[in-house]
Amino acid sequence: MTRTDGDTWDITESVGATALGVAWSRAQEKDTECPLFIDPFAQLFIDAALERGWRLPPAHMLDRIRAIGGYAASRTKWFDEFFVAAGANGIDQVVILAAGLDARAWRLPWVDGTVVYEIDQPRVLGFKAETLRKNDVSPATTYMPVPIDLRDDWPRALRDAGFDPTEPTAWAAEGLLPYLPAAGQDLLFERISDLSARGSRIAVEAFGADFFDPEYLASRREKLRASQQDGDADDSAFDVADMWFIEDRTEVADWLAEHGWDVAAVEAADLMGRYGRCAAGEVDDATPRTVFVEGQRSC
Repeated sequence: MTRTDGDTWDITESVGATALGVAWSRAQEKDTECPLFIDPFAQLFIDAALERGWRLPPAHMLDRIRAIGGYAASRTKWFDEFFVAAGANGIDQVVILAAGLDARAWRLPWVDGTVVYEIDQPRVLGFKAETLRKNDVSPATTYMPVPIDLRDDWPRALRDAGFDPTEPTAWAAEGLLPYLPAAGQDLLFERISDLSARGSRIAVEAFGADFFDPEYLASRREKLRASQQDGDADDSAFDVADMWFIEDRTEVADWLAEHGWDVAAVEAADLMGRYGRCAAGEVDDATPRTVFVEGQRSC
């Protein structure tokens, strides 16, 4: 699962398969006591992947996904609210980076005239479009897929798809940054800033303190090994961290603040507390050490 320069993937492999894990988690939210959202399309993606021969992770791996279900639901709700607020403030141009199986273009209540651009690997967006088309599902607003790798010249592809850099934009980077090298992260935000008119907004799932702490990562791996021993003998202890670029990098909030954005941030524990998914101080080691950063372009 090690990443290489120029690697690509389908929805059932490498980074693409992580989107299926997220979709599975979103599909489970409807069965919770008090759902933070309902994603009626998530199960469609799982069913379509199964038809392609993909297999659900073994039970012990699904248990690990369930263990961070409160985090995943809180993250989804936070980004949902970000887009709704952006629309309420007159922003009708949206860009979702590394969109994966995000179905917000289909399920959120968009302001009339909103255009949602999604950027991701061609085969990932192709799988999503094919699945929804087969199920006679139409987007809730104007939807523009931009099938390109974020390591390529995606700003040009975005403009070619109709994006207007003179208009305010709502940008989202959810579940993305660990899969970019440090230099790639800096380039991503440089490009976003270059394309952002005054008043644009951005929402980012960023790294919190000690996200790449060696002891923390070692503890994750040990728990994976222990859970694998309780599962099927043929199953490997897959760790999504194997696909991360574990490098020192710029703090997102600091970078944005230094480049003309007014910034606010909330740590994962506080966000989960806000949505009733844990009390303050109750987050365990399974919860990603992240911070959710929101910014507005002020100049």
